[in-house]
Formats: sequence, structure tokens, C-alpha cells
Amino acid sequence: MNIDLHSHVKISKKTRFNPLYFTEMMNEAKLSGLDAIAMTEHFNTLVYEDIYETLDREYPYQHHYYEVDGLRVFPGIEIDIRETGHILMIGDREDILDLSRRLAGHTKPEHFIPVRTLMDWADEYNVLRIGAHPFRKSTPLHHLDDEILTRLDAFDMNGKDLYAQGIEPYRKKISTFAARLDRPVVGGSDTHQFLQYGSVMNTFANMCSTVDELKSTIALGEYDVHVSTCLETKVKSAMLMKKLIKQSMKDIDFSDDQDEIA
Repeated sequence: MNIDLHSHVKISKKTRFNPLYFTEMMNEAKLSGLDAIAMTEHFNTLVYEDIYETLDREYPYQHHYYEVDGLRVFPGIEIDIRETGHILMIGDREDILDLSRRLAGHTKPEHFIPVRTLMDWADEYNVLRIGAHPFRKSTPLHHLDDEILTRLDAFDMNGKDLYAQGIEPYRKKISTFAARLDRPVVGGSDTHQFLQYGSVMNTFANMCSTVDELKSTIALGEYDVHVSTCLETKVKSAMLMKKLIKQSMKDIDFSDDQDEIA
């Protein structure tokens, strides 16, 4: 199973969920060779629950994923923490939605949740916890205490950071960091615009249907992370296209959108 463990389904946190855009994204994900994605949309995106209300109307949900015309879409969320950094959580639809509701009072930077509190909350759910882009200049994680970092299941080798910091130097940096903490590294494209799909993906030994199966496959190392030989072209093209789309939405203020590379 080819799966992308860090993917978005909106062009930006400031835009509403668009079913047509979602359909286009999922079609392109399949064309890029993916069998599944984790839909790790930002927790403070505009009307987060709109995504699930639409998907519940349009697609069957079984085990722990939506069946979207042959693509498995696992629910997930990307959460900002007070200490700076992003945590990805992937789980059952109801767990992810409940977590989103609990975070309603933490959506602004001055109220972001402390990481220790978030980890304690995560203990109440069956979720896969991934430390997103730990060496991104704007939102790193490497500065956190080891006691916190080892409560994560894996670290995210992110398409945007591979592009920004160089594929081989970044792979070495994150691999060394994760090995010190005895944690695996998984791949995530961080796609907001479909041209970025396929830049980074994981090939799991088996098809997974549940969060437990995802967690087990990662913990046992029964997967490989593949970085596309076209990563630079894919990421740069997607970033340029995203910029053009944002420029066409002149009535929306994107100034505090944090999903760009610093």
C-alpha cells in the first residue's frame, strides 16, 4: 500500500472546504500512485467539521477510512503547540472530531495548547502520533524535551523541507535525530496543491484498514519511504500554483497562514 501520511485537502486554512477541489485532489493522488492518504488538515482551518460533514454525505466510511473512488482516506489533524511546532494525529473519525472540538479554545497563537497537555489528551484516544517537520525553520520540534518527543510514534520526513533544505542533507539530519530517540521516520508530502502528490510516500508491506494496522506496520518497520526523483519539480510547481491561487482570492487575508516554508 502506497500511503502519504501528511496531506491537506484545502488550498489554505482561510478557504472553505470545496468538494470539487477535494475530488480533483483525490484523483491526482491516485494518478500519483497512492492507494491511501492521511487527511491531516490543520486543526484551526476554517470550519474544520465541514470536511467531515461533506465526506459523510458523499463517501462510505468503514474500518478507519473513507473509501473515495478507490482511495483510502484516513482521518487526521495537524495541531499547533504552544512551544512551537506541529503534531499530526491520525485516528478514527469520531476520535479526530472529538479532539478537534476539544481544541476549539486553542486555535489562536496566544492560546495554543501546551504539548504536554496535548500528549495527555492523546493518551485518551487510539491515534497515530507523528512529529511534523521537526527541522522546519518556522515550526520545528527538535527543541522539545526528549521525554515529550519519545511520546510520539514517528517523525515526518516532509516534502517541503526536503525541497527547502536539500534531499540528502535533510534525510541524514532527520534520520540521525529519530535514531537517537529510537523512533521511526515516515514520509509525508505536506500537499495542499495536487502537483505535490508523489513527492514523498511510504510503501507499506500490507494494505491497512485501521489505525492499529498503521501503527503496527510503522513500529515493525514493515515499510519503505520513497522520495521522488522529481521532488524538486513537484514541490516547486505546487508552491507556485498555490501562490497563484491565493493571489486570485484578493478578498482573503492570508497573512497569518502558517503552511508555507519559512
